[in-house]
Amino acid sequence: MKRLFVITLLVCLTGRVAAQELYVSTEPASNMAAKAIGIRLNTDLVPLNTKTGVRIGPEVMFGFSQYLMVHANLYGSDYYQQGFKFEGVSIYAKYRFLAFDEPQSHFRVAGYGRVSLINSPLPYSEINLQGDNSGVQGGLVATQLLHKLALSATADISHATNNISNPLMPNAGTDQAGYTFSAGYLLLPKSYTDYKQTNLNIYAEFIGKSSLDGKGSYLDIAPAVQLIFSSRTRVDLGFHKQLAGNLSRISNTSYLIRLEYNLFNAF
Repeated sequence: MKRLFVITLLVCLTGRVAAQELYVSTEPASNMAAKAIGIRLNTDLVPLNTKTGVRIGPEVMFGFSQYLMVHANLYGSDYYQQGFKFEGVSIYAKYRFLAFDEPQSHFRVAGYGRVSLINSPLPYSEINLQGDNSGVQGGLVATQLLHKLALSATADISHATNNISNPLMPNAGTDQAGYTFSAGYLLLPKSYTDYKQTNLNIYAEFIGKSSLDGKGSYLDIAPAVQLIFSSRTRVDLGFHKQLAGNLSRISNTSYLIRLEYNLFNAF
């Protein structure tokens, strides 16, 4: 009875999604807890010709309801110059409109979009609204939870516009299709007895982009490991490696380090 009470209390008070749905490179169809605020620090490391480039992306997430969440992002990097430079901002929103929930499983579908205003150069054909391109994006995500395994797929369209001080170059793409498939598995704990238990999750994600302007495509694999402490603090370690493709981009390899802290019933 005590164990059941603890688990029920955790679900009712925090409303957080299953741990194995907290993908590292993509977002699930589920939302964060209503009335919660999440704070993230995203660090991307990219091997370049003469150095390892670093992009820092502070992020604040708001769970307005069980249906709607919004992210606000800032970006800065040394990718295109020697010193660190502020690059721009983006707003991401996701609305969950379909849910079929059962004990230890659920299926959910959401629509999402992003608007970005960026001041980076535009030397590549890939459209990346998280630091490189100004533009808009819209898409759908569907997620299936099966006990300790979570599967998710997304499809979206991105449209790039001129950056603040840099117009689109002749080789730059303006329209792009994106698609992902993600799998997450909860390794620890074997069974829940307390919300303070540490969660260990592993992920395998496949991320593809195809230019609608005929400039090429690529497919990445993105494995990751995740730790969650006391249901509030999260640490992600991820890696991207191109499997195939010919779309010009800043690098075919990248690394991600993310720290996140959640404040439940914050407003």
